[in-house]
Amino acid sequence: MLTFEITPIGTVRNERTDVQHTDNWGAVRSTIVVDERFGDACLHGLEGFSHVEVLFIFDQLAELDDYREPAPYRGRPDLPPMGVFAGRGPRRPNRIGVTCCAIESVRGRELTVVGLDAVSGTPVIDLKPAMVEFSPPDIKQPEWVSRMMSEYFQP
Repeated sequence: MLTFEITPIGTVRNERTDVQHTDNWGAVRSTIVVDERFGDACLHGLEGFSHVEVLFIFDQLAELDDYREPAPYRGRPDLPPMGVFAGRGPRRPNRIGVTCCAIESVRGRELTVVGLDAVSGTPVIDLKPAMVEFSPPDIKQPEWVSRMMSEYFQP
């Protein structure tokens, strides 16, 4: 099987440190400090966008040993069992997370965003500006998802 190595491009800095505190990310302000190897102009142009997709590694939680059996979403018995690729949780193959965040400011190698659901110290592996042309027009999801996520991005 093909394997590869990913080197982080930066690190998340914010007030959140508890990986077990998994709700209320909406008002979380994070600064992503990009590694100096990219130079001080690496974020130039990003200030013209309202949002950025942040790809990061859930490095503080171990991968599961077995993904074959569907499990209740977020471990909640009131939610239906889902296969590993039907969820966005941290305990997943390769532990890659992705969140579309509002850009608050861009200064040199520091990008400040709001709504990033990653704790302080989390390695960032890529940043991509959010573009309307890459967003699907008609997203469909099960009814219970909105109910379950009602507190996730609340302040």
